[in-house]
Amino acid sequence: MSKWMHSAMFAAATLALAPSAFAQATPLKLAYINSQKILAEAPGRAEAESTYNKEMATARAQLQQMDDSLKGMVATYEKDAPGLDSARKEARGKTIRDTEAAFTQRAQDLNNQMQQRQADLARPLMDQVSQVLDQVRSQGGYSMIFDVGAQGSALVSADKSLDLTEVVLAKLKALGPPKTGATPATTTSAKPLGPAQKPAGVTRPKP
Repeated sequence: MSKWMHSAMFAAATLALAPSAFAQATPLKLAYINSQKILAEAPGRAEAESTYNKEMATARAQLQQMDDSLKGMVATYEKDAPGLDSARKEARGKTIRDTEAAFTQRAQDLNNQMQQRQADLARPLMDQVSQVLDQVRSQGGYSMIFDVGAQGSALVSADKSLDLTEVVLAKLKALGPPKTGATPATTTSAKPLGPAQKPAGVTRPKP
């Protein structure tokens, strides 16, 4: 029997069973929310973002300081190079390479700290939103709540009376900002610093 025929027979059997199956099934009660609107207006979100931005500014200042320091080392080396013998050139060049490697590692460490800090600041808010959604779903007897604000959402048309966004926001605002127990990182950022990057604009000298 061909694969196509087997599929056709399976479909026919499914259709034959459908009426009795649907008759016994409990009707689904569905609703939806817009997570982007909820997260934008949720209590505590602005404060968490502000904290993140301030700590990121500190991280970027550290990177800028390292960048300026390394550029100064390279400029001094290039100025002194004509008067240096090969051994001293090699020694100075090695110092610069070692410094660059240390700065690159520090940049990666800062990036990791910032990503962790971002997660620490967001976690209490996300947990509170999740708890409220579960509460709304349970109290309303909903089988599923869809998210029209999620990337790739396929919901193109829906009854606006099924939109629970404002209901969720009202419960969140009644609760107030979530409690945060995360310890501030040494530095934080408004945006991850990027993968293991060396201070910008620096080129190693060739001994």
